[in-house]
Amino acid sequence: MIRSGRFHLLLESGGRPVQHGWWHREEVARDEFRRWVGEYGSMPGARLTLTDEETAQLAATWLDQP
Repeated sequence: MIRSGRFHLLLESGGRPVQHGWWHREEVARDEFRRWVGEYGSMPGARLTLTDEETAQLAATWLDQP
């Protein structure tokens, strides 16, 4: 996987990666995080994580809660 930004957004379903995204700016990554929650949040077993790869800190997370 080629890293092209500091902020990594990962969509998983059933513990498996489904989609990745990378952004340089945190505000853009957070906007995408919210968009992905709206678009993919109803996927069974969906889990979204936004990680600052420079600091290894979890910036945001969302889990599908049945």
